[in-house]
Amino acid sequence: MTASPIPLSSKPALTSAEMENLVRRSYQYVALYDSLVDWASNEESLFYGGGWNETCFPKGLVKASARGVPQPNNDTLYVVSMLDLRAEPVIVHYPAFTSRFVSLVTTALDHYVNVPLATSKGDFEQPTSVLYYSAHTHGYSAEPVEGVDKIVEMSGAFAVSFLRVMPEAADPVKFEANMAAIQRLKVDTLSRFQGKPAKRVVEAEFPTYDGVFGTAFAGVSSIFETAFLPVMQFVFNHTTFDASDEMDQAALAALAAVGVEPGKQYDAAKAPALDGIQLAAVAKEMAKRSLATWVNPETGAPFYPKAFRPKGHTDIDTMVILSAIGPVGLPANQAMYPWIGTSDGKPTNARNDYVIRMTEAELPPAIAFWSVTLYDAEHGFFIPNEANKYSVGHSGGMKLNASGGIEIHIAAEQPKGVPAENWLPIPREDLDLHFIMRVFQPDLEKMKTWTAPKAELVK
Repeated sequence: MTASPIPLSSKPALTSAEMENLVRRSYQYVALYDSLVDWASNEESLFYGGGWNETCFPKGLVKASARGVPQPNNDTLYVVSMLDLRAEPVIVHYPAFTSRFVSLVTTALDHYVNVPLATSKGDFEQPTSVLYYSAHTHGYSAEPVEGVDKIVEMSGAFAVSFLRVMPEAADPVKFEANMAAIQRLKVDTLSRFQGKPAKRVVEAEFPTYDGVFGTAFAGVSSIFETAFLPVMQFVFNHTTFDASDEMDQAALAALAAVGVEPGKQYDAAKAPALDGIQLAAVAKEMAKRSLATWVNPETGAPFYPKAFRPKGHTDIDTMVILSAIGPVGLPANQAMYPWIGTSDGKPTNARNDYVIRMTEAELPPAIAFWSVTLYDAEHGFFIPNEANKYSVGHSGGMKLNASGGIEIHIAAEQPKGVPAENWLPIPREDLDLHFIMRVFQPDLEKMKTWTAPKAELVK
């Protein structure tokens, strides 16, 4: 993307506290704008499917060399439909699945997450057609439509529907069946579905900015530095706000102080002076703090139950953390993401080998399945390796021992006697590491007393 010529003053117009609050109240919108616009318009994006009202279908498992999305995984394949709901509703026809875990995740530019359908609720046994609309959709007000099974109101004109399907990759027959089912998903506009002439769609003028594909935080940082006001004005003009919601009202108040209000048009000549460099610096520090909080099992755990929730069911601290480390995930009743710390409390680095041990009784209380995935700490990406191996679990492959437990080895060389399924390769270099456990459809009652394992340094 090319940055707009947005005049930004080097002289701060806000106090430090006001600047902090402005970034804090806008982070979720900036992060989702960066993500959604990238997925809809960047042909190099992992989730690009051709544009708005189109779908990106997975071609198979993501390779260890993949870049562009922090904390990727192959536990679930992503079927991503980008939705432009301005001219008319959009209908997505979802197929039936035999996978043990399927979850439909939706969000708009405000990053509030909903799960309209899930196998945990008994869905996906039959094909299901879902109609999406928003308060910004022209000429539609939630009227029933023949042939539509479910109507979902989104909180903005631009949104995304994430279908997440466990591929059952360890079983070739099930994997092929799930991949075939995914290809049956279809997107329709309401007019096309009803056999009527297509509605005219005015091309949206998305504010541009410099993004660096494949680099975590770069797009968000660029928006804060070079395009903050036009981006936020665009977002507010295409988002539905709730007069009774505290987070909505706090965001509106913070942005009104710099001239951004729903219904206005950005005018560079009249825009207030903002120090974009300082905005980006505050955002970067906020992201750094968020990551440190989330990756520490003790400080991160209190946020898990509030992660990726609908409007009114989360708080600003949780929203900032999740928007900074990697947007659009699953709520706790669908998945939990415990970070695995170390037994000695020290950071993990590829100069050393590690082992994660769990007895049968210590395995995660997953109703569906679980995994452990290895990332480089700086960017949150997989670590490229010849084996293309970066996770252990039901999808990535694993072998339990005779006692029903498991040892997961993170090592430069495959340890003697360790099954390849339980080995996560690392390069022998100075590279900080992170281990994320994912527990899909967790037993929430058992999760209250379950403790995530620790990685032990191999000496």
